[in-house]
Amino acid sequence: MIVSIPRETFPGECRVAASPTAVKKLLKMGFEKVLVERGAGETASFSDAAYEQAGAVLVDTAAAFAQGDLLLKVRALSDAEVGKVKEGMHVMSYVYPASNKPLLEKLAARKVTLLAMDCVPRISRAQKMDALSAMSNISGYRAVIEAASHFGSFFTAQMTAAGRVPPAKVLIVGAGVAGLAAVGAARGLGAVVRAFDTRAAVREQVQSMGAEFLEVMVKEEGEGGGGYAKVMSPEYIKAEMELFAQQAKEVDIVITTALIPGRPAPKLWEKRAVENMKPGSVVIDMAAEQGGNCELTVPGKVVVHNGVKIVGLTDYPSRLPTTSSELYGNCLLNLLTDMGGGSGYHINMQDEAVRGALVLHEGTLTWPPPVVEPSPQAVKPAAAATPKPEAAAAVAKPANRGVRMAIVGGLLLALWLFLKFTQTGAASPATYAFLQHLTVFVLAVFVGWQVIWSVTAALHTPLMSLTNAISGIILVGAMLQTNGDTPTGALIISLIGALLAAINIVGGSYVTQRMLHMFRK
Repeated sequence: MIVSIPRETFPGECRVAASPTAVKKLLKMGFEKVLVERGAGETASFSDAAYEQAGAVLVDTAAAFAQGDLLLKVRALSDAEVGKVKEGMHVMSYVYPASNKPLLEKLAARKVTLLAMDCVPRISRAQKMDALSAMSNISGYRAVIEAASHFGSFFTAQMTAAGRVPPAKVLIVGAGVAGLAAVGAARGLGAVVRAFDTRAAVREQVQSMGAEFLEVMVKEEGEGGGGYAKVMSPEYIKAEMELFAQQAKEVDIVITTALIPGRPAPKLWEKRAVENMKPGSVVIDMAAEQGGNCELTVPGKVVVHNGVKIVGLTDYPSRLPTTSSELYGNCLLNLLTDMGGGSGYHINMQDEAVRGALVLHEGTLTWPPPVVEPSPQAVKPAAAATPKPEAAAAVAKPANRGVRMAIVGGLLLALWLFLKFTQTGAASPATYAFLQHLTVFVLAVFVGWQVIWSVTAALHTPLMSLTNAISGIILVGAMLQTNGDTPTGALIISLIGALLAAINIVGGSYVTQRMLHMFRK
């Protein structure tokens, strides 16, 4: 199977579908040949020589469309490019099928198999091929950089001999992938950051990044599925607009990221909010390509209203073309790996990730994909396997009661033997010492069992890390028992105890180092 990578022709598009590194990986995956149009990677800082060195074959535009079996692109095919695609070709690119029906009809007439990278389902297994999230992450970061370039002051507070400069106040509207990336970038530059989202589930994510999460008084859940927000009620929207109108008086920079799949971008930043902002403030509308979240946004342009700059750029990923191309190419590679690579490439209708991205299959429209629902057979065992809290407690109680009874019984037996032998005076010094050790042992088992059993399973790993000191005491005690007067049985038990304590110390130290390494930058 031959892969083709043409030059992107969309105005202002600087990305390319595969970097030279991705070309090497495509060849290793078993694809027969990789054709790259001359100059395809120039705007992303990938030279033709780098592609040749990676094993690609440089071709002209006509050959890229006519000779390949699988076409990898970033932007959707233009009308001119559709006419060059050979019949039966497989194409992977952004498509946006909900708003691109004429394109689907033209490709269907040419029996094309089309996979849309913007339709990869947002499920855990498909995160590695989620091109939308990868590009949104870049867009959120770049939006903050654009805001900094248009804003006439520092982001962080500054104390200078000439005076003090307060930190910039930034509001992020929409805390999805792009919004959270913008929160992180703005916080990294030292700004005071606030964020708003209709989905309460993102509150903790925003707060964990050091930003303030704004809420309205109307209680309504905004989760619309697939990681997107839904259309809210008129009452909620009214309260939301009032919140934004008030926030506009305080913030210096607003970055809007709100999108609803298959619909124009919702209008969230009204004209009155813009007019409430101080002169010199900046609005970055990341939804400009879909109409914009701000009422005054002009897609592709920067306009000024009452001294406020409204930035309507539509090419944020293209402003970081090298990284964007590398990450987009990785998403394509991961999807192709799931589809069998070069030697086993196939369309698996049972693969949820592939089926979600498939828009046309040999010219037949397959979009939107069917909703996947769990079968009754799969649901019943799961429901049966998850007992109610009362049932789980009832199952656990007999086992807990048995352990407790055994420990209490051992403790009472040790106490009875101790009292019997000490009161009658029949105990020898060795027996007396044995009874003392037995009593301490039973008490230690009881206390240790209570301590460990009371700790939730999620904390067992850090608990193991913190028990090194206790294991050290055990090791010292076991070593003290291994003197010349120790009976053979006690000596063997002491050696076993020392071995187990040493294992716990070494293992706990290793776990501690692993845990500390996770928090190092």
